Amino acid sequence: MKNQDHDKPQRFLNLVSRSKLLKNLTVLILYFLVFVCGIIIGTTYSTNIDIGNLFVTFKVINTTNSSYPPPLILSTTSSSPLPPPLWEPSSAPTFLHNMEDEQLLQRANSIAHKDKMNNNKTIDKILVSKPKIAFMFLVRGALPLGPLWDKFFRGYEGLYTIYVHASPLYNQTYPKHSVFHGRRIPSKEVQWGKFNMVEAERRLLANAVLDPLNQRFVLLSESCIPLFNFTTVYEYLINSSKSYVEVYDNKGPTGRGRYSSRMSPIVRIDQWRKGSQWFEMNRDLAIQVIQDKKYFPIFAKFCKHSCYGDEHYLPTYINIKFGTKNTNRTVTWVDWSVLGPHPGKYERPRVTPELLEKLRSEKTCLYNGKRTNICFLFARKFMPSSLNRLLMFSPKILKFG
Repeated sequence: MKNQDHDKPQRFLNLVSRSKLLKNLTVLILYFLVFVCGIIIGTTYSTNIDIGNLFVTFKVINTTNSSYPPPLILSTTSSSPLPPPLWEPSSAPTFLHNMEDEQLLQRANSIAHKDKMNNNKTIDKILVSKPKIAFMFLVRGALPLGPLWDKFFRGYEGLYTIYVHASPLYNQTYPKHSVFHGRRIPSKEVQWGKFNMVEAERRLLANAVLDPLNQRFVLLSESCIPLFNFTTVYEYLINSSKSYVEVYDNKGPTGRGRYSSRMSPIVRIDQWRKGSQWFEMNRDLAIQVIQDKKYFPIFAKFCKHSCYGDEHYLPTYINIKFGTKNTNRTVTWVDWSVLGPHPGKYERPRVTPELLEKLRSEKTCLYNGKRTNICFLFARKFMPSSLNRLLMFSPKILKFG
């Protein structure tokens, strides 16, 4: 009896010890589950791992800055050396990279190939993140009308990307508060009337194609202005079924007279076309332009000196290959009423509300098969002296600012 009484405390202690052990084990399991959940949540927000192809590829999508295109999927089975890094982390938000033109075109072609292979995924991504317009500025250096563009873009971040191709001799930086700050791409010297103007256009397109969200591409200069607010321009271009590259047949000396018979048979004289260099095009056409290895070399070789490749390469190429996908008109107004090789300039005295209204709605044209009086979204050549008047008139006439 005494032994039984003596065993009771011992049994109680054993029971308590087991209970504490079970409790500690339960707490340990809960801590472990919380730790695992934390890892899963952290991984979900920072990286996207393709489990199905874990032993073949590893894909990391950086979601911290939508200005940068996602890196390529790097295959562990590839025997070729990896390409140089596209973006320097310390250079954010600039578009500077260390690629030569050939590497850049290869990278852009690779992105375009992934577009085609992963068409549904690309479409899904665009539906989640709205498509963007790439505004490509081909300039000498300074952007005197920058304050007007700042007001145009303000409040629409995420719907556009800006690329600036400036002379490498221009060593100034754009103001930090400007939308142009950090938007310069690696550039090369460009001379008026030379074929390196076309090379610069392709360089801009190749940089812009790297971002899969860029779905429309417009080429502008430092003397261009927007004629409408951002919403109008965005909806007009994003919803358009065709591209806007001016194409027409000029049979005179400044048209077919510039054709070289050495381009035949790849380019015949009856296929030769002329047009403004200030184009706007959709992503499919932009990809075709940077992938062109048939017509571009012919123009680079034979369209020199007084040929003016920037007025003939794209119009001729598109006429031959993609005529039905183009409107054959430009969305950038230029005054050719003056005689000579250069269009008319808009100095300060010429800039009036009447002029701006005229440029906005004087003409009629077809848009998606319907007649409209919105034909030009941009205009040039506006001189620096016109800035103050443009800023004064833009809230009432241009509907922004």
